[in-house]
Amino acid sequence: MQTKILLIRHGETAWNAVRRLQGHADIELNDEGLRQADALGAALAGAPLAAIVASDLVRAHQTAQALAVHHELPVHTDAQLRERCYGGFEGLLYTDIEHRYPFEYAQWKARDVDALMPPGERTAESFRQFYHRSVGGIVKWAERHPGQTIAVVAHGGVLECAYRAARGSALDNSPRDFEIKNASINRLLYAGGKLSLTEWGDVRHLDDAALDEIL
Repeated sequence: MQTKILLIRHGETAWNAVRRLQGHADIELNDEGLRQADALGAALAGAPLAAIVASDLVRAHQTAQALAVHHELPVHTDAQLRERCYGGFEGLLYTDIEHRYPFEYAQWKARDVDALMPPGERTAESFRQFYHRSVGGIVKWAERHPGQTIAVVAHGGVLECAYRAARGSALDNSPRDFEIKNASINRLLYAGGKLSLTEWGDVRHLDDAALDEIL
């Protein structure tokens, strides 16, 4: 049986707005992110959800809570759905990373999937490690709800991994040629051990008219 997955990126944070790398740093939604989360919740109020699960980082959990208020469901949290850990890159502006760590930054931009960032408060993980962790987390929840619909609220990197898994894209030297927007709804199916993609990047609920109706 197919599991329908509504895979959602968290709403905007202050760090998103200024392009400061978050990773495992636990940053709350900003005012715009809260507005996006409310719009998301209203848009999916009628969805037949069997479960709502989120990364245990606060920005994802806040977004999931805005969805959960429309359903009689708890928000399950799962650290397996966290954003990639970027080690010493975390907390830095993208422009500062390039100046402070030019070699590691070049590896990152070249999409060396086994390269590691320098350690910081936390130990970094490679993209390959992150890919297997995050896709495994999505699959785990899908397998718990065969034939049902679940909402999974996570992070941009997690969504990228799911997209690549669903499209069968190579990890090595393959650029991200698709957008991953805050509070976007992305629809996937899971069946027979595989993810497939049905719709990507739905942000119709975030247009000005939709937000005005909510506010």
